[in-house]
Amino acid sequence: MTTGFFQDERCFWHAGGNYALTLPLGGLVQPLAAGGLPESPETKRRLKNLMEVTGLMRELAVTSAPEASFEDLNRIHPADFLKRFKEVSDAGGGELGLRTPFGQGGYEIAALSAGLASAALSAVMRGEVENAYALTRPPGHHCLPDWPNGFCLLANIPVAIEAARAAGLLGRVAVVDWDVHHGNGTEAIYYDRDDTLTISIHQAHNYPLDTGDVADRGTGAGDGFNMNVPLPPGAGHVAYLEVMDRIVIPALERFQPDVIIVACGYDASAFDPLARMLATAETFAEMTARVKSAAQRLCGDKLLLVHEGGYSEAHVPFCGHAAIATLAGSATDAPDPMADTLRKRQPDARFDAFVNELIGEMAAVHLG
Repeated sequence: MTTGFFQDERCFWHAGGNYALTLPLGGLVQPLAAGGLPESPETKRRLKNLMEVTGLMRELAVTSAPEASFEDLNRIHPADFLKRFKEVSDAGGGELGLRTPFGQGGYEIAALSAGLASAALSAVMRGEVENAYALTRPPGHHCLPDWPNGFCLLANIPVAIEAARAAGLLGRVAVVDWDVHHGNGTEAIYYDRDDTLTISIHQAHNYPLDTGDVADRGTGAGDGFNMNVPLPPGAGHVAYLEVMDRIVIPALERFQPDVIIVACGYDASAFDPLARMLATAETFAEMTARVKSAAQRLCGDKLLLVHEGGYSEAHVPFCGHAAIATLAGSATDAPDPMADTLRKRQPDARFDAFVNELIGEMAAVHLG
C-alpha cells in the first residue's frame, strides 16, 4: 500500500482580485510589486517542485481527479449560490464573499479542488491507498455554505465527507484543523451534528477575528463535538505538541472515528506573513506522526491530509515535505534550511509554561 497524492496543475491557475496582501486596492492602498493576495500558487507549486527534486514524489501514487459534481457540491452549498458562482465565473470572474476573488473559470477550478479532496477520501476509504494527501487550491476551511471567505471558495473537506457518506463509505469523521486560522466554515457546517468531530488549533483571534473561542463547543446534538484550541501569538513547537498530546489525541480516542482528516495549513510557520506563531518543519512532521499513529490504532490507518493555508513561499515547501514524508513513512529528507534559526527563536521555558497552563485549562473544558 502507498500514500496517494492528489494534485492538478489547473489548481495553480486560480487567480483574481485587486489586493495588496489582504487589503483591497484603492484610496491610500497601493498595489504590491508581487501583486495580489498572499494566497498564490507559488507556495504549493514550490512544494511539489521540492518533492520532485528530492525524489519523494516518485514514492507516492500521484493522480488527479474530476471536478466535484453539482450534486456533490449541493450537499453543502445551496443551489442558488452555486448557480450564481458559475454565472460570475463564466462572465469573467469577480468576488462573491470576503477576500475570495476568482477569474474566468474560477468555478471549475474550485470544483476541481473539492474534487481532489473527494477523490482522495474515497481512495482512502476504499482501501486503494493506505493514506493520502490532497494538494487542493483554492483552500476551503473558511467557506460557509452560502458565503466564500478568506481565500476559500468552496468547503472542500465537508464536500468530500458528505460525498463519501452518500456512497456509504463512512459514518463518524474527525477533522483536525491545524491551519493557523480558525476553521470557521467547517465548524459552522457541523456545529449541530454528533457524527463529525471538529477540532481547530489556531492563533487566537487572528482570522476570523470573532470566532474560535474555547466556549464554542457545538449546539444540540453537536454539543461537545466542536473543539477550539486558540493559542496565544508566539506559541511554538512545544505548545503544538502539547495540544496534540493533551487534547487532540485523547479526543480522537474518545470519539473513535472511521477516518481522520487533517485540514493541513502551514501558516503556523514562523515565517508566515499572516500569523505570529513559531512552528517549524519538525512541528508539522511530529504532528503528522501523531495523527498517523492515532489512525493506525483507531481507524485502520485511514488518514487524509488536505492542504489549506500557508503563505511563506520559502518555508512552506519544507514544512509540507516534512509532513508528506512522515505520512508516507519515507526516509527522503529535505532538511529545513531555517531549522537552526528557528531553534534559537523558540519561546523560553517561562512562556512555554504559561502556554501549557492554558492548554491544561482548555483540556479540562473539552475533555472534563
